[in-house]
Amino acid sequence: MMRNWLHMETVMVGDARHRSFSHSSDHRLAGSSHKSLSPQLLFHMYQHYLDKWTPYTKCRWVFSLALLGVFLLRIFMLQGWYIVCYGLGIYHLNLFLAFLTPKIDPAYISDDDDGTSLPTKANEEFRPFMRRLPEFKFWYSMTKSTVIATSLTFFQVFNVPVFWPILVMYFITLFCITMKRQIKHMIRYKYLPFSFGKPRYTNNDANGAAKPVPD
Repeated sequence: MMRNWLHMETVMVGDARHRSFSHSSDHRLAGSSHKSLSPQLLFHMYQHYLDKWTPYTKCRWVFSLALLGVFLLRIFMLQGWYIVCYGLGIYHLNLFLAFLTPKIDPAYISDDDDGTSLPTKANEEFRPFMRRLPEFKFWYSMTKSTVIATSLTFFQVFNVPVFWPILVMYFITLFCITMKRQIKHMIRYKYLPFSFGKPRYTNNDANGAAKPVPD
């Protein structure tokens, strides 16, 4: 009788320990899963995959243009949300102008500058074109705005009735005026926001000095 009682007590103590261990393990698993889904970790994962996209310029722009094509196709098929499309076009135009504009406006640079001005003569030292909006930020802002504009087309509240030909004519006029002003700015201060025709010092001559190789 005494042995049976001791055996039952041992079994009950073992069960209690097993339940307490299982309960603590569940708490640890829940805490680890909660920690793994923290906003800070999700942000780091998002930034990590975004950084891995940086070298693939062509793939990034093909993806963004495909998203833009899906958005325009959705606008065409739904026959609505023209005001969203117009706002997206204006935003993309501003991004493109910032991409073409130098980081430091030559109009505000004096003659005794610190060497950050654009070269205006053939014998001056070559300096890379520094943009006001870098290429990666241009791509990222364009892609993000396209995704947001596409998501807005799922809500009827943003489908404001408007006569779309007026928006098209106004956008074309605004695009022509802004691009004409930008081209005049390029001609006046003699700079080109692209790398076509600029020297690349890759080969070496007989003396070991680098020679410019045209693009």
